[in-house]
Amino acid sequence: MNFPYNLKTYRSLTGFFIFLLILLFPFSRLFAQNEIPDSLVKERIDHIQNSLNEGKPAAKLWWNGWLYGYSAATVVQGAVFISSDELKTRQDMALGAATTLVGAVGQLIMPMTPASAPGKLALIPGDTPEERINKLKKAEELFEASSKREKDGRSWKMHALSSAINLSSGMITWLGFDRTIKAGLINFAINEVITEAQIWTQPTRAIKDYKVYCERYKSGLPSVLYKPKAQLFVNAFPGGVALKLVF
Repeated sequence: MNFPYNLKTYRSLTGFFIFLLILLFPFSRLFAQNEIPDSLVKERIDHIQNSLNEGKPAAKLWWNGWLYGYSAATVVQGAVFISSDELKTRQDMALGAATTLVGAVGQLIMPMTPASAPGKLALIPGDTPEERINKLKKAEELFEASSKREKDGRSWKMHALSSAINLSSGMITWLGFDRTIKAGLINFAINEVITEAQIWTQPTRAIKDYKVYCERYKSGLPSVLYKPKAQLFVNAFPGGVALKLVF
């Protein structure tokens, strides 16, 4: 019987395939180790959904309350501005309406993620194991975004921005309307109290709940977001074979 290749070639190919099996075996184990049981996936989804549901009422009340409050103040001050014949009153109402309008717009351009996240998560399908993996990924993203939104709302940037707007309002009262410095300081102080109250009354439950979740489920455990991928490239050349592993 004639063989197309000599014995040395067969030995080389056999050795190559054995080496390939040994090389790939650890990666198959690595994939298996990063698999999360479906029961744990369900548990984590339920934990996030329940946490977001419990934080929603306070977040929604805070956002709607300040939005409606600023909007109502803008309308009332605008109406007084239109109906009044006194210059000082018209100036104060115009400036006040502009300030509260900025507050209302601020609520609109910075939606309260913890108030909307529970509804978004509930709409994501999770009937099959594959869908539940995807749902858990989205749930963790929404949970993290809710926590970040609350942190941003309490950050020094919000204090600095509101103080800058309030200071501008006080300066306009003092210099722009040719009032006393005391009048400018009173205007600044009133607006500062209002905006600081808005910042400090913002709920922070998502921050604490997300931290608890991470400590419970993501500390030392495989993350559903991590899926190792490896590619093996084989290049043959005269006298040998080159292997290249890319992660």
